Amino acid sequence: MAAKRSVTTASLKGRRVLVRVDFNVPLNPSGTIADDRRIVEALPTLRYLETAGARTILMSHLGRPDGKRDMRFSLRPIVHRLSGYLGLPVPLADDAVGIHAIEASARLKNGEFLMLENLRFHAGEEANDPAFVAQLAQLGEVFVEEAFGTVHRAHASTVGVAKRLPAYAGFLVQHEVEELSRLVDAPERPYVALMGGAKVADKLPLLKSFLGRADALLIGGALAFPFLTANGAHLGATPVEPGLESEVAEFSRIASEKGTKVELPEDLIIEVPGEKLGACVPANAVPEGAIARDIGPRTRDRFFTHLQGSKTVFWNGPLGLAEDLRFAAGTREVLAGLSTLPGFHVCAGGDSARVAQELDVVQAFQYVSTGGGAALEFVQGVELPGLALIPDAARP
Repeated sequence: MAAKRSVTTASLKGRRVLVRVDFNVPLNPSGTIADDRRIVEALPTLRYLETAGARTILMSHLGRPDGKRDMRFSLRPIVHRLSGYLGLPVPLADDAVGIHAIEASARLKNGEFLMLENLRFHAGEEANDPAFVAQLAQLGEVFVEEAFGTVHRAHASTVGVAKRLPAYAGFLVQHEVEELSRLVDAPERPYVALMGGAKVADKLPLLKSFLGRADALLIGGALAFPFLTANGAHLGATPVEPGLESEVAEFSRIASEKGTKVELPEDLIIEVPGEKLGACVPANAVPEGAIARDIGPRTRDRFFTHLQGSKTVFWNGPLGLAEDLRFAAGTREVLAGLSTLPGFHVCAGGDSARVAQELDVVQAFQYVSTGGGAALEFVQGVELPGLALIPDAARP
């Protein structure tokens, strides 16, 4: 994908700059921030705007307040953390739009910041309502997209505002486009996709996008169960996502035609009610009443053999029930092995970065995307509406 017009090419001094950031960070039950990586990732762009003399107005969502003013999802903890990082106060407007937001933005001086309250307190954000878009857009003169995790959504703050104001990419968005494009435009081969997790119906389009593009597709976790079942495997009491028989059959046919090697588990670690330790059984013979929870050692070895010959690796989703440490060994061992190999390794999507951090295998990756669904759609080759509205960078 072509590079996007950079914020470094914009005239910023003394201008009100609306910046869409992704500060939708995980919170502890007490309401404190559990992981501030998304805030930290945006700091280079924010410091650039400060130095350039911009009057910066930040927009973000947090959680799912469903269009209602639910103060459990206030951005107040965010501005406290951000103020500490920037070394200057970042006031929080009590709403994203309205007279108080207008007055607060008008008081800004060069190099100062303002955070608008949670965008999703308004139903107009997700609906891309023209009236809500107009209220947001009147707060700024320039728009900077720095929330890669939301660019796959046609929301007011990502698409609506970008249509009304000159739009530029922040450093994080530029970096995401640059790194993920290496997986789309011309990945160095052999290219291996390592896929796990659940929600098979949601991930089938992504799996299909690798056919003919990746040399091998290694599938673990609950994602593998419909494929194993289609091959005649007996999975005991393991929940298998229903209604996918025809899609799985079509997937297998296309994979065969396009020459992508699809590898499924050959052994599984199971959980048997009333027993503490998980036994290892063949993937086609899970006992009655038992539930498959992780890939077994033979599968781990076979997956690692494929990874050893790779130049490019994309990983999304745990290969077992990794949140339960009894069933995290498959994911941990495969990724720990990956960390010893040369190549370009990317982690992206959903909770994958969190899983890698919890299992202490982040070092396996040269790039960890901040995007969830946005990164997965980008890798599929889908046009993302929030990126499409940012002009391409001028060619030298």
